Amino acid sequence: MKCCYSAVVLVWPGSAPSTLTGKDEVSRHRTLQDGVWVTFKGGVYDITEFVAMHPGGDKIMLAAGGAVEPFWALYAVHNQDHVLEILSEYKVSVYLNISFDYARSLNPSDPFSSDPERHPVLRINNLKPFNAEPPPEILSESYITPNVFFFKRNHLPVPRIDPESYKLTVEIQGPNRERGGALSLSLDDLKNKFPKHTVTATIQCAGNRRSDMHKAKQVKGLNWGIGAIGNGTWSGAKLRDVLLAAGYSPDDANWARHVQFEGLDQDVAGTTYGASIPLRKAISEDGDCLLAYEMNGEELPLDHGFPIRVIVPGTVGARNVKWLGKIIVSDVESSSHWQQNDYKGFSPSTDWDTVDYKTAPAIQELPIQSAITVPADGAIVDRSDEEVTLKGYAWSGGGREVVRVDVSIDGGKTWKIAQLKSSDKEQTAGAMAPPPGQAWAWKLWELTVPLPADTEEMEVVCKAVDSSYNMQPDSILPIWNLRGVLSNAWHRVKVKIQEEQDDQ
Repeated sequence: MKCCYSAVVLVWPGSAPSTLTGKDEVSRHRTLQDGVWVTFKGGVYDITEFVAMHPGGDKIMLAAGGAVEPFWALYAVHNQDHVLEILSEYKVSVYLNISFDYARSLNPSDPFSSDPERHPVLRINNLKPFNAEPPPEILSESYITPNVFFFKRNHLPVPRIDPESYKLTVEIQGPNRERGGALSLSLDDLKNKFPKHTVTATIQCAGNRRSDMHKAKQVKGLNWGIGAIGNGTWSGAKLRDVLLAAGYSPDDANWARHVQFEGLDQDVAGTTYGASIPLRKAISEDGDCLLAYEMNGEELPLDHGFPIRVIVPGTVGARNVKWLGKIIVSDVESSSHWQQNDYKGFSPSTDWDTVDYKTAPAIQELPIQSAITVPADGAIVDRSDEEVTLKGYAWSGGGREVVRVDVSIDGGKTWKIAQLKSSDKEQTAGAMAPPPGQAWAWKLWELTVPLPADTEEMEVVCKAVDSSYNMQPDSILPIWNLRGVLSNAWHRVKVKIQEEQDDQ
């Protein structure tokens, strides 16, 4: 397997070219003090002096230390000749691509040495295994979350899988484990022998917004903010079609209850990631479960499960197994640690001395959720602006559609109804809603409100309502649990109003 090594050749006036490690060097320039560098189509640009002149304000700092292309895809206004001319003035270096043998780049003592590169804008919660989320304001910029900004949740090292030799095994065990043989499918088989289906679905980590729960009372787990969620368009073969091809029949529903998934990611002892979902979800024509090989119209990225991952719409991210190696139709759940001893909710009274994982079901569908992405907590707005635009996302598990988002700027005393977006266009009264029970994708919301005259600080709160009239709880403590999962209380941010200064 071949790969490209990126190096930067910097040419300083009056000196010979010097070669530095490419992206490592660029990523060290992310502040005005260290200089602000970005890359674009093989070039490196020092835009430190331009930051203060940027018409879009400090949003340009999100791209600092990494590629600017993903942001220009979000903000299409940049795709103009005069913008390229401005950028060209700040070019300081170019990338050279040096081909080398991928295997030689691996560090045998570090199982994470084969992990892919990630954009430095991601906020890292854990480096090995890699877990990171985007800045919240990026989430509300696009209905479809770009691949590079989609949160990364890995439990083990990212496996490098040769697509030419890849095989997916599908087993139907039988009520007494008596079924023999298994269906083996290559990547080409999945692409060419089964109809291609596309589903737009939101994936949310069970630990999204754990940091809110941690502030209320200490929990164990990665300290996710509000960014462990994303909305993608997934394409691949229907799981139902593959199970039928493997010999599943309606009679199997008399004994089968679960569909297990095993990933190809593993720890040093050879233990692989695993999970399972109810058979009814997997086999339903309306369940829309996919064996996906594309994400947002592109080949599935390494961090998101290349070459094949399971997409289980409406279900917690932990069951959307990546780097899929095996599917098993069974009468029992997966025996995996992540199915049996993690991703479960408990009473606030349960602690680590009293927890018994067998007493709680594994999380499948997630509860109603919403969060404020703009403005950030602690943001300052000028009184002269007279109004402020609030933005966020809302989603509910199980295919339940978000029907309303209520927003307050006085801590929940009074409320206004936000405008919902079910695509990159605003939702209208005549827009076609998804079929009942198949609302897999989030909705973005937006509300512009006048700045209140009688206060110097606003407490902005949001809460969502789904089609079953499930609503978010108003506070954390009643839903607190020792693992910090299922955190969906009203989201709150405080915004300061800066008074106009007298000219003198």
